[in-house]
Formats: sequence, C-alpha cells, structure tokens
Amino acid sequence: MTVELNRLPNGVRVVTEHMPGMQSASLGVWVTAGGRHERAEQNGIAHFLEHMAFKGTKTRNALQIAESIEDVGGYINAYTSREMTSFYARVLADDVPLGLDVISDIVLNPVFDPHEIEVERHVILQEIGQALDTPDDIIFDWLQETAFPDQALGRPILGPSSRVEKFNRDDLAGFVSERYVPENLIVAAAGAVDHDAILALVEQRFGHLVSGGPRAVEAARFAGGERRVDKALEQAHVAMAFEAPGYRSDDVFVAQVFATALGGGMSSRLFQEARERRGLCYTIFAQPSAYADSGLLTIYAGTGAEDLEGLVSLTVDEIRRSADDLSVAEIDRARAQMKAGMLMGLESPASRAERLARQLAIWDRVPPLEETVERIDAVTAEHARDYAARLAMSGSAALALYGPVGGAPSVEEMTGRLAA
Repeated sequence: MTVELNRLPNGVRVVTEHMPGMQSASLGVWVTAGGRHERAEQNGIAHFLEHMAFKGTKTRNALQIAESIEDVGGYINAYTSREMTSFYARVLADDVPLGLDVISDIVLNPVFDPHEIEVERHVILQEIGQALDTPDDIIFDWLQETAFPDQALGRPILGPSSRVEKFNRDDLAGFVSERYVPENLIVAAAGAVDHDAILALVEQRFGHLVSGGPRAVEAARFAGGERRVDKALEQAHVAMAFEAPGYRSDDVFVAQVFATALGGGMSSRLFQEARERRGLCYTIFAQPSAYADSGLLTIYAGTGAEDLEGLVSLTVDEIRRSADDLSVAEIDRARAQMKAGMLMGLESPASRAERLARQLAIWDRVPPLEETVERIDAVTAEHARDYAARLAMSGSAALALYGPVGGAPSVEEMTGRLAA
C-alpha cells in the first residue's frame, strides 16, 4: 500500500492510499474546523453546518444528493468533532469521480435555503433533547465543560438550544468564509484509488479557492472542578477526567498505554477489580482523548447509589496503586491491545482514509504505521508508573455526576485521597 501526498498552490492537501485487491474506495473532505473553532456566540454552528451540507447545493436538492450516491450503491455521511468536520462517502471504484463530485459539491456549494434551515433546526433541537435524556451521553458534555470551563474546547458540539434557535443563513455562511479556507481542507481517499486521477479532480473543484491564511485558536486551559446533578434515576453515573497530553506531546502514547492498562478492556485493572471481583458496576472504562494542545484521561462508570462512594474510592486507589505496582505484563498486554486495535481497524478503506486525514491534520505528513508501532512499543512499565504518579500528585481533576449522587465524594475529596 502506497501513500501519496500533494498540496495545491492554494493550500488544499490531497492524500491517498491505494489498497491492492479492493473493489471500493472511501473518500472525503476533512475540514480542520470543529467545535473549538467557534466563538461563544457560534457554539453549535459547525455541527449545524454539517447538517445543512446535505440539504441542497446550487445543482442538487437534498434528495438528489442522497440519490446520487445511493443509486450506485454507495454510502454518504458526515460528522463534527471538536477539532474537525468530515464529509465522506464509500463507493465502488468506477464511481470515485461521482463520489468526489458530490462531496465537493456539498462542501463548496451549499445554498442554505431558509426553509431547509428551519427544518434542520428542528432536527438538531430534537438531537439535543435526545442527548439531554441520555445520562451516559450528556455526562461527557458536562465533564468536558468542567474540565475546560469558559472556553471553546469545553462547549458542547451540538451547542445549546438557545443558540441553535437563532442561527440564520448569514451565520452559516460567515463560519464557512472564516474556516472553510483552503489551508483547512484535506481531501483523503483510500482503497481502489488512483492518486493522479484524484489529484486532477481536486484541482478542478478546489483549485479556484483563494487562500484564507491562518486563523487563531483559543489555547486549552484545563481547570477541573465538579458538576453534580442529583436526580432520581436508576443508576448513578460518574465520569472523572485528568489532564492528559496533547497529540503532539512525547507522552501521548504513554497516556494511551496507561489508560488501556487501567480500564481499556476486560483484563484491565478497573474492570477486574470493580466489576469482576466486587460487582460494583456493569460498565466501567478508561479512555484517553487528545487535542492539539491538551487532552483528557477519562474514566466512566455507572452504578447503584449505594455503591457509588465505594466505586469512586476504588477507582482513585487503583490509579494511585498503579504508580507503584503496574507490571510489565500489564503494559505488554496494553501495548498489544493498542497495536492490534489500530491494525485491525485499518483493514477498511474508510479507516485508512480517516487515518490519512487525521495524521495530516496533526503532523502535516502521514507517519508510516511502523513509526506509530515503534512509539507504542517504546512505552515501558516504568513510563506508565511515572505517568500514574504524576496524575496522583497533579491535585487537579474534573468530576461529573448524574443521578442519585448526593452521597458521592467531592472532587476535592477525590484528589486528596489520590495524593495521600
């Protein structure tokens, strides 16, 4: 498999990976603009814009967008994250030009019809309502806001209803002109693709765009704190987070290996101790997330009110204990899980295209898989124990609780126990 990369004169990046033997391709446009690139009054607009891209262009209405891809058996979708928005399709090899034409059309030529804005506004408000009614969903928004208060990185991707209710055509067009500039556009494709053919198509559709120059991004400031919502639910939901390295930090793989050993699978410390040995919960896990300049190590569990205090204490104790006795065998297993998960996940064109775009956004190059594997393998038990010790002594954490949580320890009690 061969990765090829070009940059148009205006800054648009084009990256492909040919996968021999494939009959299909995944392709899309990744825009390095997401929730953290919004001003306070724009919160939720990146996600609104993602929805509106499918509601009509200068040459296709909403139904024609869907039919163009589905008539050839393809699939089209999009998502918005805190640092990126993606519009992508999966098609057979012969339909790659069509797929790229449709994707480029919805990115470059949305009409933002006022009627369609109202229709989609209602859809998004329903989506926000659904999230608010899902405890193990909304708690992560609360945790993010607690970790990064009063800044774009902490605001919910969907935005508050009060903002979504007011967005208009000018707001949408304004965000596009600010952020959908050539330097922020990555066209990525993987599978049955020909790089030169895709490059020519991208030049035709994106080559006319005028460079927009860099746009400032508010720096992340982890603060921590607590948000507690006491409500009569069947389960108490608890999510805690510690600041973790950003994806350009030398420690990012240490944090990922540690999180896997702590709570990344059925053999992990938290799963074995909290669920298997003590039966304190059904679900418990730890996961890392990384951003350009910061990150989070998040731990989530759902349990009964009577077990919540014990579960939080156990979780804190396991982190503290990891600083002393995290074993070589545990780290070997965590590294194997990470490598296998990464490599298995890259067996599809969609995963390959996603990786190409994300790596290019982070590094402005696509590191070979071997380089990533080497960085994972370089993490030792000593590195992981040292990382756990730094977490324990950090004195700062974010805590979000939802449900019958009146008896849960405070974030101050949690960090105090951690440092004891």
